[in-house]
Amino acid sequence: MANLLWLQGGACSGNTMSFLNAEEPSACDLVTDFGINVLWHPSLGLELGEGVHKLLRDCVSGEIPLDIFVFEGTVVNAPNGTGNWNRFAGRPMKDWVRELSEAAQFVVAIGDCATWGGIPATAPNPSESSGMQFLKRDRGGALGAGFVSKAGLPAINIPGCPAHPDWVTQILVAVATGRAGDLKLDEFQRPATFFTSFTQTGCTRNMHFAYKVSATEFGQRKGCLFYDLGCRGPMTHSPCNRILWNRQSSKTRAGMPCLGCTEPEFPFFDLMPGTVFKTQTMMGVPKDMPTGVAKTGYIKLTAAAKAAAPAWAEQDIFVV
Repeated sequence: MANLLWLQGGACSGNTMSFLNAEEPSACDLVTDFGINVLWHPSLGLELGEGVHKLLRDCVSGEIPLDIFVFEGTVVNAPNGTGNWNRFAGRPMKDWVRELSEAAQFVVAIGDCATWGGIPATAPNPSESSGMQFLKRDRGGALGAGFVSKAGLPAINIPGCPAHPDWVTQILVAVATGRAGDLKLDEFQRPATFFTSFTQTGCTRNMHFAYKVSATEFGQRKGCLFYDLGCRGPMTHSPCNRILWNRQSSKTRAGMPCLGCTEPEFPFFDLMPGTVFKTQTMMGVPKDMPTGVAKTGYIKLTAAAKAAAPAWAEQDIFVV
């Protein structure tokens, strides 16, 4: 049986709500089928007051073995590095985070806030928020760039705003069942099994992308969302169109641009008005190109693709 403790820092609880909707496996399956003992969770734990204090102290001291420490939300350091803006169980949450991470066999950071600071860490970052081991793309964070847990791994980052529930439960199962050694992490400590492909992989609009046929409004069932509506699917690492949300859909399938929420820079353009849902261009060429595509090649490809576009590419082929 693997003991799991889940705490929450500066966050909206979105990753908890996502986690509770997991299906393969479900949150209940973690307990009944995979032997995970949830010591405490801010939305599920029964202990209150001194009971929580004792539990935390026993985990830090090793009296209760801590196999998996899960953290959701930013590590708040304000004001002036003290962390007193986010206190929990009698002390700054950031102090618990460090001590519990040092006591745990594995540390798992869930959601953009816990991985690289997310929206709270957007400039000017008044809460002095950071992720567990990153602040955007910069290594360090609350635990420091060199941190490794007792099992020898850095914090396992599962980003997203929120993270897909099945990404979370499948990684927790891998860790709890002794298969953490099979996890390959990328340069941002994301599990490669989920974050090697792009959001564009499996997108139903790929044919429109190829022929440079653009959607111009949200919800349109034809047209690529990259050219006009700021979709970041071609440069965002995620399986959102391979592992569908609610087993049904994804942002792009519903006509909503990918916001790139699994990348360290999210939110892009600091949420300035007129930038989030508009493709930024220079002389008609997108400023941010699909990964691996050069601007000169893109210009040549665009001209050829538009000339070759078939008539049906402009039609709503999803009419029932």
